[in-house]
Amino acid sequence: MIKFLLKGLVRDRHRSLFPILIVSFGVLLTTVLYSFINGELNDLIDSNARFDTGHLKIMTRWYNTLASQMPNDLALTGSEKLMLSLRNKYPDYDWTARIKFVGLLDVPDKNGETKAQNPVFGLAVNLFGKNSMEVERLNLGKSLVRGRMPEKPREILISEEFAKRMNTGIGQPITLISTTSSGAMAVQNFIVCGTVKFGVAVMDRGAMITDISDIQFTLEMPDGASEILGLKKNKFYDPAEAEKIKIDFNSAFIHANNQYSPLMVTLEDQNGLGEYLDYINTVGLIIVGIFLVAMSVVLLNTGLMSGIRRYGEVGVRLALGEAKDRIYKSMLYESVLIGFAGSVIGTCFGLAVALYLQEFGIDITETLRSSSIMMSNILRARISVASFYIGFIPGLMATLIGTTFSGIQIFQRQTASLFKELEA
Repeated sequence: MIKFLLKGLVRDRHRSLFPILIVSFGVLLTTVLYSFINGELNDLIDSNARFDTGHLKIMTRWYNTLASQMPNDLALTGSEKLMLSLRNKYPDYDWTARIKFVGLLDVPDKNGETKAQNPVFGLAVNLFGKNSMEVERLNLGKSLVRGRMPEKPREILISEEFAKRMNTGIGQPITLISTTSSGAMAVQNFIVCGTVKFGVAVMDRGAMITDISDIQFTLEMPDGASEILGLKKNKFYDPAEAEKIKIDFNSAFIHANNQYSPLMVTLEDQNGLGEYLDYINTVGLIIVGIFLVAMSVVLLNTGLMSGIRRYGEVGVRLALGEAKDRIYKSMLYESVLIGFAGSVIGTCFGLAVALYLQEFGIDITETLRSSSIMMSNILRARISVASFYIGFIPGLMATLIGTTFSGIQIFQRQTASLFKELEA
């Protein structure tokens, strides 16, 4: 019977083409919207984790209370020993030390006098370590605009936008003026070896990247670190696992009265990200839910109209003696075939659009120029497992339900009145 109905749908385009096109378009929109919201949420987590929060972060208790001020006088000491312990105890995470700092960058002219001076946000990471993943994690190689990566001490990267604003070029000497961990003035000369575009507006406005050993020397922080970040090696953040590791780590220092003792926090504990991610996730689910309901109503109406338009055909079949339940079942089977075909076509095209947005995205650099949110300048979708089946919810179910309700009228029709309808 299924084979017979399928042949009928293929041969009779008036009965199948329009419903399949509507179902396909609705499923396409549903798939793209879900993937886009999923991509934005994932991108927000990924950008914050790579550049700022990590999936887990360790700081001293005092540093945590004043983290926005980057108080390196309250930073961790003995970072190498602590990271060795963390790598042994939590091998699924990559642990790396970083130093955040602020200061002034002074660009001299040919006479050694100040040509330009601007505040700078600095990030010191492990650039030269044999097993370090920091270059890949910060995407420095692909983000390079001019010059090359640092290859020796005292070489730095600065953002391309920052370099243009300060009118400095590759190979240009530049002086960092900052504060040591003991509160004294720190002055150190560096060489600009390259410029990068991070793709994050907060960083592109004025950031420099250097090796952590240079800043440990400059800020008088031997074996010190502002923070130690832990990032899952498979790159997927698991909130439940992170919370469990945080509780386990902090339990070892729960009775410590020393404010310099280490404290572990998760990504959601920082910068109000927990509330923000919950809000974005909730809003995203509401939007997808409303869209699913809207598309379901449209496709439900399509199923109803399709069934109603076929009452003449149903009348002929009843007049010829075909059983009502048989006609009803055949209409349900047809709606399933139409819904399934439309859902498959719509999902395929929706995944193609989502894949394009995942790879190329939409550039919103101008919109984020004054933003302080750590998010990418490129809006991208993200295809997940749910992207492959989310469109089938309105595509298959709504069409079937619409036909179910419209088909009920079959059992209310009287065979005696059919001849009058046929004559009309």
